[in-house]
Amino acid sequence: MTTATERQGITFKGGPVTLQGTEVKVGDQAPNFTVLANNLSPVTLDDSKGTVRIISVVPSVDTGVCDAQTRRFNEEAANLTNTTILTVSVDLPFAQGRWCGAAGIDKVQTVSDHRDLSFGLSYGVVIKELRLLARSVFVIDSNDQIVHVEYVSEVTNHPNYEAAIAAAKAAK
Repeated sequence: MTTATERQGITFKGGPVTLQGTEVKVGDQAPNFTVLANNLSPVTLDDSKGTVRIISVVPSVDTGVCDAQTRRFNEEAANLTNTTILTVSVDLPFAQGRWCGAAGIDKVQTVSDHRDLSFGLSYGVVIKELRLLARSVFVIDSNDQIVHVEYVSEVTNHPNYEAAIAAAKAAK
């Protein structure tokens, strides 16, 4: 049975999966969350208040598309001002730190939602069957309003990078 906090609509490797949490939409006030930095310190939405935020959500940085997605946003960061970019996954903070060092990621902050799925449930991206986060991208303006949402319909596909970057550049 589907509850108000569970919904269908995306696939993983072609098979349907259930998303848990609250779906957010453009125009919504961005929900706060608490995730962990690579050094295990808490990171919240409020920590980057006053900047435009791109939140890039991946199942695991250790997979090809997730690796490419994080690298792409890291490259795009050079062309963005007053913008904070977070990559959120349920990878352990230690694994994220190791991956960032090996990949040379220095403009995107990887954060872990492994502890209590605070981000995943607040943004409706927890894959119930796998306890992973569904690939998605959210752009939040400096006033904490959501200005771009993409829940990628097939988790193994890339998001629309150009749309997210355009939304971030247009946001105030």
